[in-house]
Amino acid sequence: MPIILVCAASIAALSAAWLIVRRTGDGGWTDVIWALSVGLIGAAAALWPAPDAAPARQGLAALLIGVWALRLGGYLAVRTARASSPDPRYEDFRKAWGGWGLKAWGFLMIQAATVVVLVVSIRAAAVRPEPGLDWRDGLAALVVLAAVAGEAVADRQMAAFRGDPSNRGRVADTGLWAWSRHPNYFFEWTVWLAWPAMAFDPGHAAGWLTLPAPVLMWWLLNHVSGVPMLEAQMLKSRPEAYRRYQARVSRFLPLPPRSR
Repeated sequence: MPIILVCAASIAALSAAWLIVRRTGDGGWTDVIWALSVGLIGAAAALWPAPDAAPARQGLAALLIGVWALRLGGYLAVRTARASSPDPRYEDFRKAWGGWGLKAWGFLMIQAATVVVLVVSIRAAAVRPEPGLDWRDGLAALVVLAAVAGEAVADRQMAAFRGDPSNRGRVADTGLWAWSRHPNYFFEWTVWLAWPAMAFDPGHAAGWLTLPAPVLMWWLLNHVSGVPMLEAQMLKSRPEAYRRYQARVSRFLPLPPRSR
């Protein structure tokens, strides 16, 4: 798939997200459109004809990114639609920008750029020029399906915790949340390890294009829009409880909890 089409589709998708946010007033829809656009554009890129590409591998790559996007995008859409108030992360942005004007659109264009990086990774994996599927494709499928399942479990555990009135004011520290303060983000990052696994072949130079995706997602989740923003909110709303939680539970990678 020509890179110019990937760029154009990504800009169009996140511009549509900007219009939706301006109409609804809830920046949470940005994440919904981002996830679905990665899935749709990524699947199209995976299936785009290429010399020597194996149709079975292209189809598998499209299926895997589609499963990921539908699960995450669907979950985020339901959560955003049911929310009683706009996403507080984006509300902080809105106040800093003075509304959902051109500054907000510029921020969404940065998100469009991340879509391009991720889609290039999917494409590079899908067109590894080797006939038939092999253990690398099986490993990639296992990574994606395990990560999607893990993220879904983490989201369900958090939803159940928040739905219990007796947990008001407390910090979720059971299940996966006892091993990582952000298990959903950890599994979200894990998905992007699948594409280097699928693309791995010393003779497949384009396979190197899969490496920026997990690096980018690690950086975004750990240092930009994921962990830092959420932890700042938690320290504001539950300072003492969250500091105790931070002292005993791993920040990102799931590890046995430290003694209380």
